[in-house]
Amino acid sequence: MIDDDIAPPAGQAVTLADNLQMVLAPNPSPMTHWGTNTYVLGDRRVAVIDPGPDDATHLDALLRVLGGRTVTHILLTHSHIDHSPLAPKLAMATGAAVLAFGDHHAGRSTIMEQLAQDGLVGGGEGIDHDFQPDATLQDGQEMTDDWGTLTALHTPGHIGNHLCFRWRDAIFTGDHVMGWASSLVSPPDGDLTDFMASCTRLQREAAKVFYPGHGAPITRPDARLEWLITHRKSREAQIVAALAKGPATAPAVTALIYTDVNPALLPAAERNVLAHLIDLYGKGKVTAAPQLSHAATFALSDTAQG
Repeated sequence: MIDDDIAPPAGQAVTLADNLQMVLAPNPSPMTHWGTNTYVLGDRRVAVIDPGPDDATHLDALLRVLGGRTVTHILLTHSHIDHSPLAPKLAMATGAAVLAFGDHHAGRSTIMEQLAQDGLVGGGEGIDHDFQPDATLQDGQEMTDDWGTLTALHTPGHIGNHLCFRWRDAIFTGDHVMGWASSLVSPPDGDLTDFMASCTRLQREAAKVFYPGHGAPITRPDARLEWLITHRKSREAQIVAALAKGPATAPAVTALIYTDVNPALLPAAERNVLAHLIDLYGKGKVTAAPQLSHAATFALSDTAQG
């Protein structure tokens, strides 16, 4: 098992449960924590979840851990550059197909699609624009092999094409739920309205452990989901309180409420604030002038003030 405070050695297999290993990619950063967790599920026949970044050292480590075993599936939680770029090379080396919800446009909500068409670009985590799965997975689709059954759960929010995978009483949660930090939600790829709905969905799954895309396993999933939901509601309350002082832009709101954050993380914080403002706009709690965009000036609506 992995200690919450001690990073496992990159490139070495760590056994987490029967028929489950994790291999850490050598890509630590403020956005990826220790690095990306690549999961190897099974014994003689295995599935690989999130091959990770395009890194030759990590590919060599994965092939060494696989040791010639048959790879039945290569599964992607989502198409950020710390999760998906290695998938084609692993597929070429193993002959397995790459499965995901779709490319980086898949699963994007209507409001985010409109913002993207209007010129809003993402920030924070990089999008793997070249990612194309060999086949797509639908919400609720099951895959069965010697390692048991995996069920794909469409959990948009962090990005529209995000999937979690249910296995026995565990869920591989990608970047939707992590123990070391809250998930970045960066429009137009990230959508806070979807994120909150996906949290509620995962609560209904009642899993006993979450295996995230970064960091240690989460052994109290319900508590972590409750924290995430409460954290987001608290942040919304801070934003509403900031706007109660008067109309403001997303950067101005960020400066008011993120007073103790590492300056290097302020751009990500601003994206999170924008995600909240778009969510509040969709609920009719704020207005945006001259129109909804990253540059808009936001104000509380009459309904919110009343």
